[in-house]
Amino acid sequence: MYKISDFSEMTGLSKETLRYYAEVKLLEPAYIDPTNNYRYYDDGSYFLAVLLVKLRRLGFTIQEMVGVMEDESFANLEHLLIQKRKKIQMQIEDLHLQVEEIDDFLASGKEEIE
Repeated sequence: MYKISDFSEMTGLSKETLRYYAEVKLLEPAYIDPTNNYRYYDDGSYFLAVLLVKLRRLGFTIQEMVGVMEDESFANLEHLLIQKRKKIQMQIEDLHLQVEEIDDFLASGKEEIE
């Protein structure tokens, strides 16, 4: 069992984030000591925390992460990842178009000066 401070260091999640994740039922401590309310996490919690860190890095919302965690078989995770990938690809295409528009705008300004 790991104290919240140790678990925070192991996972890279702040103690505040771990408390918030427990509050929204995303990642609850394996044990809470009734005498002092200290939170303890176990190895299973570590696996879930690593998954949550990865999902957060991939841009998943809290609601999406809750959905993943509620589906204990993770059967829907592949589908969600494919959807997320498509969304990111569309954002990349939009950003490329914006860059082209900026380049065109800058080029048109240079033509007027000459």
